[in-house]
Order: sequence, then C-alpha cells, then structure tokens
Amino acid sequence: QVDRFLHQLRLSDDVLQDVTARFQAEMLKGLARDSNPTAAVKMLPSFVRSLPDGSGESLLSTAASQGELLPAPSTAQPQGSQGLWLLSEKAHVCVLSWGRAGRVLFDYIADCLSDFMETKNLKQKKLPLGFTFSFPCKQTKLDEGVLLEWTKHFRVRGVQGTDVVSSLHRALQKHQANVDVLALVNDTVGTMMTCGYDDQRCEVGLIIGTGTNACYMEEMRHISLVEGDEGRMCINTEWGAFGDDGALDDLRTEFDRELDLGSLNPGKQLFEKMISSLYLGELVRLILLKMTKEGLLFNGKVSTALLTKGKIEMKHVSAMEKYKEGLSNTKEILTELKLFPSEEDCVAVQHVCTIVSFRSANLCAAALAAILTRLRENKKLLRMRTTVGIDGGLYKTHPKYAKRLHKVVRRLVPTCDVRFLLSQSGSGRGAAVVTAVARRLAAQRRRLDATLAPFLLPPSTLQEVRDSMRAELEYGLKRETQAQATVKMLPTYVCGMPDGTEKGKFLALDLGGTNFRVLLVKIKSGRRRSVQMYNKIFAIPLEIMQGTGEELFDHIVQCIADFLEYMGIKGARLPLGFTFSFPCRQTSIDKGTLVGWTKGFKATDCEGEDVVDMLREAIRRRNEFDLDIVAVVNDTVGTMMTCGYEDPNCEIGLIAGTGTNVCYMEDMKNIEIVEGNEGKMCINTEWGAFGDNGCIDHIRTKYDREVDEGSLNPGKQRYEKMTSGMYLGEIVREILIDLTKQGLLFRGHISESLRKRGIFETKFLSQIESDRLALLQVRRILQQLGLDSTCEDSIIVKEVCGAVSTRAARLCGAGLAAVVEKKRQNRGVERLQITVGVDGTLYKLHPHFSRILQETVKELAPQCDVTFMLSEDGSGKGAALITAVAKRLHNVGQK
Repeated sequence: QVDRFLHQLRLSDDVLQDVTARFQAEMLKGLARDSNPTAAVKMLPSFVRSLPDGSGESLLSTAASQGELLPAPSTAQPQGSQGLWLLSEKAHVCVLSWGRAGRVLFDYIADCLSDFMETKNLKQKKLPLGFTFSFPCKQTKLDEGVLLEWTKHFRVRGVQGTDVVSSLHRALQKHQANVDVLALVNDTVGTMMTCGYDDQRCEVGLIIGTGTNACYMEEMRHISLVEGDEGRMCINTEWGAFGDDGALDDLRTEFDRELDLGSLNPGKQLFEKMISSLYLGELVRLILLKMTKEGLLFNGKVSTALLTKGKIEMKHVSAMEKYKEGLSNTKEILTELKLFPSEEDCVAVQHVCTIVSFRSANLCAAALAAILTRLRENKKLLRMRTTVGIDGGLYKTHPKYAKRLHKVVRRLVPTCDVRFLLSQSGSGRGAAVVTAVARRLAAQRRRLDATLAPFLLPPSTLQEVRDSMRAELEYGLKRETQAQATVKMLPTYVCGMPDGTEKGKFLALDLGGTNFRVLLVKIKSGRRRSVQMYNKIFAIPLEIMQGTGEELFDHIVQCIADFLEYMGIKGARLPLGFTFSFPCRQTSIDKGTLVGWTKGFKATDCEGEDVVDMLREAIRRRNEFDLDIVAVVNDTVGTMMTCGYEDPNCEIGLIAGTGTNVCYMEDMKNIEIVEGNEGKMCINTEWGAFGDNGCIDHIRTKYDREVDEGSLNPGKQRYEKMTSGMYLGEIVREILIDLTKQGLLFRGHISESLRKRGIFETKFLSQIESDRLALLQVRRILQQLGLDSTCEDSIIVKEVCGAVSTRAARLCGAGLAAVVEKKRQNRGVERLQITVGVDGTLYKLHPHFSRILQETVKELAPQCDVTFMLSEDGSGKGAALITAVAKRLHNVGQK
C-alpha cells in the first residue's frame, strides 16, 4: 500500500543514470564562462590548487557554520613526524544569526578567537588563519570571498555581496589579533582536504547532513572562469541548487513541492530539499499527513502534532530505521505525536522513512557518479581508483544511509574503485590543512621564482646582449681584431644571391651527421621556374666516422658512385656543391680547411686539411667518374640561399636547431680580411662562440656553468649552449636536480634517471610546452623518463622548460636584432625591410620559440620590418643553388 502511494519516490537505475547525465550537463554549464551566469549548479572555483603532502606547521582555523563558532588553532605538524592534533572550543552564535548587523557577527568571531589564543598562550605567535565559512561564496583568490546568499537559517544584515575575509580582517585588527587570514574555505573543501591529509588519493569532498554539497579537483583547462590552464583546482559545486532551473521537475513529487513552498527560500536549493537531513523529516511528516487524511494510517485520525511543521526531524527518521529497535522506536515516536499507532501503522511508517531516506541516498549517489565519471574521463583512464572524503550528520548517524550510498555508487560507476573516508573535523582541521597547503605553496613559489629569476631577462639586459653582439660582429670583420674575436665572421666567398636565371643539373652532397645524402637537383629558369630534387641517404658507420680521413672520403665517393649509377648519370661531369657542416676556414668558394671535428666525428688526418682536395683525391683514387666541385657550403648559407631563391629580399640565414648560427650578406668594403671593396659577400658569423671572451658571463647562471663544464668543449660555444637544442634539455635537467634537492620536486628524491646526463632531450621540452598537452600527458612523458611525478611536479617542470626555452628564444632574438640593425645601417636607410631564411628543429618544432624570437627582434630592432621564411632543405637545395649562382657568376666573369 505504501509502495503504491509512494511509487514516485522509488527510482530505478535507468532513472538514476539519467540523473547522472543531467548533473554532468549542469557541471559543464557551471564551468563555462558563457553559461555560468544562468547555471543552477554554480561550480565555484575555490582557488585551492593542491592537496596535502604531509608537511605543515602550527596553524589557526576558525569555522563558522550553522549555529556555532569553532575557533580551533588546530592543525599542527610536530617537527619530524606526520600527524595532526586538534585543540578546539565552541561558542554558540545562534543569538547573532537573525537580523543583526554583520559587524556584530565578525566582532564576535574575532573576540572568541582572541580569547582562545590567550587561553592557549598563542598571543605571542603570529599564526596563519584558515576561515571555514560554510555558505556559498564567489572567490577570486584563496583569501577572498563574496557571500552570494545566506543559507541554513542565517540572516545577518549587510554581509551578502561583501567580502567576508575583509570583514573578519577588520574585526581582527580591532582586537589586535596576531594572525594572517590566508584562506577562506568551504566546509566541503575542508572535508576533502582533511581526508586528503590521510589519503593522497582523496580528490572529492562530500557533505550529507543538514545541508549537502560536493567538491572535487577539476583540470584548470576546463575552468573558463579562472585564468590559466595548468594544474588543477578544487571546484565547490554547490550542488544543492541542482534542479532550480527545472531540470528535476519530472522527479519532484507533490510532497517535494509542498515542502518547498513552506520553506524560507521557495524555488531554491531544490536538490538539497530532496536529500538533506534538514528536510527529510519534514518530507516524512507531509507524506504521513496525507496518508492519514486518506485513511491509510492511524484510522484516519490526524493529531495536532502531525499538523505541526517541524515535529518530525531527521533524528526521528534515523531512530525509526534502526536495525533491531526500529519498530519499537517508531511506536514510541508516533505515540509522542499523539497518533496511537497499530503494529501495521508502525511497519508502514517505518517503510515510508526507508523510501524517503533511500531516495536521498540514490539521488546523492547519482550526482556523485557524475563527478567520479568526470574525474575518470579527465584522467583518460579506463578504470580509476579514488577516495571520497565524507562528512555530515545524515551520513554519520543514519543507520543504513552510508551502506546504501556506497552500494548505489559502485553500481552506477563500476569503472571506479571508490573508497569512502569519514572526515574528522573537516570544518576546523580542513581549513588548517588548506592554509598549510597555501602556505607551503607560497613558500615553494618564492623559492621557484628565485631559482628561475636569472632566466627572466629584462629588456635592458637584452639590449646589452644586442649591443655586445654588434660589437663582436665588428671585431670579427676587422683585420687587427679578427684573430682575437670570438665571433669569427668567416668569409664564405658566396658573392651573389639567386636571380632566377639559374638552370641546369647539379649534384649536392650533405655531410653533417651520422647520415650522408647525395642529391641530384634540377633547376629550371624562366616561366617554368622550378627546383626538382632526387636524393638517397647513406649511413656512415662509427668505424668510418672514427677511422682515417682516407677511409671516410673513400666511403663518401663509394656512396656518390652508387647514387650516380642509381640515377643513370655516371658519365656526366656535373657541377657539385658540398655541404660540409663542420667549422671550416675558406680562402675561396671551393676551398675549405677543416678547423676541427664536431658531432662525434674523429677521422684522423683531416683537421687542418682542405676537405675539397680530400674529396677530389678520393674521386681520383676511384677513377670511375669525374665531378666539378664548385663550392663547399655551410648549412646556414644554404638556408639563406634556399629562401633567397623564393624571396630576393632574403639576405640573412638563421639556424636554430641542434646548434645555432647566422650568416648574412655583408658589404665587401666592411670585410677587411678579404681583398676588394665592390659588391657583397656572405659572412658565416659562427656566432655560437659569442661570449667565449666573458662578455655575457653576467647573464650565465650556475646551471649554464654546470652544463658547460660537463660538455665536450668546456669554455667554448657559450652562446650556443644557452640557445641551441643540443643543450636546453641539459639545462632543464640541472635545474630539476636543484629543485629536487630543495624538496620542490619529485618528493625530494633524485632518481637514477635524473642523474643521467643527456636524458632530458630538447624534443621533450617541445612536447611538454605544447598548449595542447594536458598535465596527465606531461606526467606520462616524465614517467617515460623514469621520473615519477605528481600533477604539481608536472606544473613546475613545464614552467622550468618554459623559462629555459623562452630565454633561449630571447637571446637568439637579441643576437639577430644586432645583425638586422647592422644591415639597416649598411644600407643607410631609416627603415629596413628584410627577410630572414630560417631552419632548425628548435625553431620549427618548439611551440613558442619562433613567436618569442620574432617578438624580441621586433622589440630590439624597431626600425626593421623583418619577415621570417622557413627554409626547405637548405643543406641540399641550398648547396645546389650556391653552386648554380657560383657557375653563373663565373660565366659572367669569363665573358
């Protein structure tokens, strides 16, 4: 009979799953900036960004909740051990909660806190304070909160719409209380943090008591109400208002509507009115009243008590549902209400209580399932293990509520292994834990900022770098200073740019690493102007790289022979450009003396020798074909020439990859180390050695020095070691080791993998700094490197990578600004328009490097309009174009 009467209160799993889906939709509305103003579930950011890690110290917390004040200088961390201890006193504030001015309430709180500190001999200590304020507040930071509205029967004037932290702060100043208010905390958040102290898997807080609410750790990238995409933040859902927009109207019964109409806030907190203990007793009373009026209970006789609002409370419902004494309790309670029940009446009333409380647990489980599903999806896990911190009188005192809730949650989200952890004093202890975390993060922030501060180069420092680079360029060009100059400004004997008339077939060789390329490049001029390339890649075995010079060049010629045969052009004597990406001193375009091997090459009898002669000798030894070796080419020059073919305004080449370098077309009259004053010649700056004379020592950090000392060439290529891909990852690794030693990363543990030099490749910087990469993916990258990180660790690692790569781009931009300014002054123009041809993996693949470099050039060379053009195969196509230009100029000279 009761079941038939209350069939609407019984909810199937299908209905509950539908409720879960509805709540998920409400969460999305609340998180989005555009839809939040009209969302029923407000999803308020709490500005709590981190969970406890077990560290802390003496703290104060003050909790203002329904009807009482709890000043509790509570959560203290004794030195050298992990544990919480709690001192607390309660002061009732019911007398203040109705109709009084807000000033009186906060003065009273400050007075109680001051008395407490005096009683506990805490007046002499300056303690941080966490303030638990269990009413809906809009926060813009952790220590600020504007009260949206009073709930739980509070009606204090002049507080709604004001910052409650400021009000408390003013009151504390009047009482000369020696405290700093660091955190405003919702009791739900406090519950999660208290449980998070004991179980680091805890990332959900749930209150089921007089009121109800839930909070959870959301990904920052999904919270459009708050700036920033990194890390997580606790969201206070304020889910009691779920359904205020009509989303639950089909599930609300006539009893729910009657209860709502008789409440202090009709039309508001509709979900809370269906599940919290403040309303369940009244819901039972309304059901019993109607059943009695219809003759289904108590022989149809209604007592005055049954007609009186509030006569049945949650404590009565809990007592009536107890396992053994439930029926006897029911009889006693009904008798007190002057209802004189029969045994059948007692069974029926007990059944009503069960249906009402079971619906509450079901609805609570459905909404919680939405939160757990969101957490799992955020983490991109098929199965998730997590903990829910829980508090509230209904959950704690009702004999069956907890078990029902657990069972339904596990049924609705079988992909989540959920532990429910009961909170101990979430309001007081939780506020102190939040404050401890806030204090710890603030201290960590200060230390992290101090560590990264040397990488944040102000405009004045970048201007100094630009001016120093400009001076070094001049030293390298002048005959009397060139020998001592660190920036060598090597003449390339490339004296012209492509003009579109180049045509023919050319061979190009590209030797710069463990692979060697041979290319056939066909250049067409005129209206069908184009460049076609055919190439083959050959490996260079380690024994060849580190054998004799003769063996190396014989291997190269063997590869050329294979390619010529493969292409069917063995009999043709083609002009050839040789990209040789090792430092060479040139005396003409087809003569290059190797200064020294790099990149793992150690072939003997090569250094100090002309590499073009060595190649010609090897061809003669083979005696199968002949080639016209026209040019030996640096890859930076090849980059400039490739872009110059497309854009005649391109007179600068930049490499920003594993290494870094710049070349540019200089006026011959400025190149004192080469005879002649007419025309231009491309200068290979070899700017990686900028700073080897100490001119940038003031901006080098201890990490730069450690990387330099551990390199193959200590004291050399200092600028390159601050700006190129080969070294940025190693700088990051050194910083991570230091931060770990400071206890700011990886729980203070330096793993074996972090100790390995070279493990942190620059490609990981590019991946980690990608805007599209979530922190969980950053964690996976770190885990691949053997670094077991938390989300907080991932945020720090990402920030470190950003600081190192940003400095690299800014320094590179400062150097380039010096080059473009020199070009402007060479031309004697007020404003220069020029194109820079660029190549290199750092520039091409890093998500921010190119943008920051371009911004820096614009900032430091404001009279230059610089276009950046990506090069397409500077070492292959560029070598062929240099050869073609050299042949054209040679032919012109002969005529």
